[in-house]
Amino acid sequence: MKLKKHNRYAYSPITERQDFTWPDGKRLAFYCALNVEHFSFGEGLGHTPTAPGPQPDVRNFGWRDYGLRVGIWRIFDMMDELKLPMCHLINASVCEEMPQIPARIKKRGDEVIGHGYTNSERQSDMDEATEAAMIAQATKTLGDSCGRRPYGWMGPWISETAFTPDLLQENGYTFIMDWPADDQPFWMKTRKGRIMSVPYPIEINDTPTMLSRAQPATDFHRMIIDQFEAMLRLSKNQSLVFGISMHTFCTGQPFRLLQVRQAIETLMKHPGFSNVWVTTPGGIAEYAAKLPAACVP
Repeated sequence: MKLKKHNRYAYSPITERQDFTWPDGKRLAFYCALNVEHFSFGEGLGHTPTAPGPQPDVRNFGWRDYGLRVGIWRIFDMMDELKLPMCHLINASVCEEMPQIPARIKKRGDEVIGHGYTNSERQSDMDEATEAAMIAQATKTLGDSCGRRPYGWMGPWISETAFTPDLLQENGYTFIMDWPADDQPFWMKTRKGRIMSVPYPIEINDTPTMLSRAQPATDFHRMIIDQFEAMLRLSKNQSLVFGISMHTFCTGQPFRLLQVRQAIETLMKHPGFSNVWVTTPGGIAEYAAKLPAACVP
């Protein structure tokens, strides 16, 4: 069998890269990502905590809608109390129907990451023209609603076509979060230049853990702490990126929110937290882009 190649980046073992530090000599970059997702009623893709029903599947639609009506506001309040920034991977359709959400994001000064128009569809199902139009529409809507256009992107369901990095770079995006291939940023080739890949956590991520694998919220709590402690130790050798990914309808449930809050509070009280750069994916991409070439493959 002849293996197909993506030709977006070359193999680079992390042990062979030139060492660097984050701002102020920090070794571990930390960010919290909130997926703010909106779905079509009675059709399309959708997360589910239980068996899907025939359309219109009101039980599962209502559960997802809880995240935007209730869960997100509790997450906002929690992060306000913890005095931590967030990045929001947000479907542009949220801005059209729920203006209170982008208004709160603007008030907090949080970062916005493009996340398609709706999570009822995948980019991988689109032809190039359809995908290009969707990216342009989502970018404009997010910019108009949130006060600043996004420069980072993660596709709905972390999906891409063969053209996605090219289209994003041509639409002014500087980084992408679809490729969980590293613990450091790296450059990807596009047909008209390059775009940076910033690590996004698909393991320290509430929906794969608690929905797909049906692990309890207490497991997610332990995973966050274990990942932090392990990466803090590993970052003595290489500066790394540690992210936590949440979804409004998953972490937004009170019993899960309690476990996530307790885990983050534990991190913030850890003696090693003083060596952590609290930031956003955009901050990571901007800083990494100025590092020597030998540091970022």
